Amino acid sequence: MAIYLDHAATAPINDAAITALNTQMRKLGNASSVHNPGREVRKDVEDARHKLSELVNSNPSEIIFTGSGTEANNLAIKGFFWQSPDRNVIVTSAFEHHAILDPVEWLVEHEGAEKVLIPITKAGVIDLDFLAQVVAARGSEIAVISIMHSNNELGSIQPISEVVKIAGDIPVHTDAVQSFGKVDLDFQKLGVTAATISAHKVGGPLGIAALILRRGLDLTPILHGGGQEREIRSGTLNAPAIVAFAAASEFAITNRAANFAKIRELRDYFIAGLKRVVPEVSINSISDPALPGIVNATFPGTESDALLLLLDTEGISASAGSACSAGVPRPSHVLVALGLSESDADASLRISIGTTNTKAEIDQVLAVMPSVVERARNAFVVSGLN
Repeated sequence: MAIYLDHAATAPINDAAITALNTQMRKLGNASSVHNPGREVRKDVEDARHKLSELVNSNPSEIIFTGSGTEANNLAIKGFFWQSPDRNVIVTSAFEHHAILDPVEWLVEHEGAEKVLIPITKAGVIDLDFLAQVVAARGSEIAVISIMHSNNELGSIQPISEVVKIAGDIPVHTDAVQSFGKVDLDFQKLGVTAATISAHKVGGPLGIAALILRRGLDLTPILHGGGQEREIRSGTLNAPAIVAFAAASEFAITNRAANFAKIRELRDYFIAGLKRVVPEVSINSISDPALPGIVNATFPGTESDALLLLLDTEGISASAGSACSAGVPRPSHVLVALGLSESDADASLRISIGTTNTKAEIDQVLAVMPSVVERARNAFVVSGLN
């Protein structure tokens, strides 16, 4: 039986989302049309927008639907940069998702931006003193500060409210894709200018996300067309996915406390068992404050690709880091930013536990881990000799 331990990449779609998706897909009508079917779909979309706004404590007009978290992040980073022609500095962290780092790098290469990367402490959080020094010295040059709400490979929750205090009037964006539905996420309480959330991390469908953008602000669009979302994002609204997004989010947040406790217990059980069956393992993920289910571990003398393939032959799905960078043969930039050597980073796995996992599954994984690690180590030795 297959065991899925890659919930940080994509959570299995939940029943609430499936029901909502199936119901909405049977409805005809474009939400921008003025006829009765169109107006009915528009009502469903706006009801979903209102529900999401309640769940994140924002105004409904602050929810801008996008096709992915990556699109929302690009919209925020590029939009804030283009809106501030007299400011060319973008501040972010050294262990952001590539959906942040890559658009920043594109702006550096093509638009004359300058990036400043905040280093990471051993506790897996950004260096606030470094950020304060940068803002004090160059605040008038900074177009946007973007710091993820929680790290997708370490699980560590970042001090976003402190970032906002340091930033002052500088726009602050947070990629909250990993946090939404798992830990408390209150847009108004955080005080950020913008935040990104995505359906596929909370048991919703793929291909729908949102940028939460403070009222009264405009961003330079990256897509042009009908201007369906506040003239900031164009494109026919994906009503079935939007409605399912809201349903999945409500289900996840209603059950968040119970899910957190269950997943955290499984994570701690797995870490204790892993240390017992593979004594040389080193745990990189953060205990608290952190997401409930992420375990990042280094297995010395191995390579992550071999570990993943061997686990896959046992019917176990895991990851070496962000799934969005899968297939790229390079060590995790997150672990390197944390201070690991490239060889240790390349010998690491991210195992992310979710609501559908059980203790019996964890026991099955622990039972095969010694053999998997030994075979991966032997393969590493052989490849080294070649």
